[in-house]
Amino acid sequence: MTIQWFPGHMTKARRQIEGKLKLIDLVIELLDARVPLSSRNPMVDEILKDKPRIVLLNKADLADPAVTNEWVQFFKKQKLDALPIDSISGSQVQEILPRSKQLLKHKIDAQLRKGIKPRAIRSLIVGIPNVGKSTLINRLAGKKIAETGDKPGVTKAQQWIKIGTEMELLDTPGILWPKFEDQNVGIRLAATGAIKETLINLDDIAFHVIRYFLKEYPERLNERYGIEEVPEDLSDPNEIVNIMEEIGQKRGCIKRGGIIDLEKTSSIILREMRAGTLGRFSLETPGEDT
Repeated sequence: MTIQWFPGHMTKARRQIEGKLKLIDLVIELLDARVPLSSRNPMVDEILKDKPRIVLLNKADLADPAVTNEWVQFFKKQKLDALPIDSISGSQVQEILPRSKQLLKHKIDAQLRKGIKPRAIRSLIVGIPNVGKSTLINRLAGKKIAETGDKPGVTKAQQWIKIGTEMELLDTPGILWPKFEDQNVGIRLAATGAIKETLINLDDIAFHVIRYFLKEYPERLNERYGIEEVPEDLSDPNEIVNIMEEIGQKRGCIKRGGIIDLEKTSSIILREMRAGTLGRFSLETPGEDT
């Protein structure tokens, strides 16, 4: 299965970011805590170069907390400050400004020594589609400024947003990259909702999700769908399809002739997984692909 998505507005967004870099003090890189590496655009390092950066692991309330802690340590080894947050509830969001100031302490102190009153920190917020940028901006601003949505591609243009008197944020459209060299990255992003469903095969994505949960979180499938036995050979596609059909049977996804509607079943699996109904999970761990 090949997943590719690179709309023209994303090429334009990259050029706009590069054109604004000279105005930026700090970059806020927003990742999905469930798939931090897969949701990290490999072009970002190339575009942003050595700009000070804080990494936010958003949707941490949906991710496996033990695995998230591993990711925080992973980024720390890369000399990057990583902060798990939940932009919807606001958990840990109040830490963003203090940490931003700490990252820019050398620059702020130098201005104060010269008798210059530091201006508001100019931050650039970047992240892939549907990672929660607009929700985070509205939370920081304390009001609805940026348009939000539960699907990718909501933000279409750049805009400066004031966060009190101490920070200004430059919002940007989500940017995906031209091609996923590792198809597992595309699968994980599709599973977490970063890619429009019209561009993917739901059956394929749900298949990979079920196989992963059978391997890492089998108890969740038992609790939610009554799947009591894990197949011995998870590399056998028939075994995974049998599990999906069992879920479809229990959820009443049956077409005429008693045939299981796998598309409807897949939609239910993905919807419940993304909503957290299957519990907190992470689809990748440090060391797995790092």
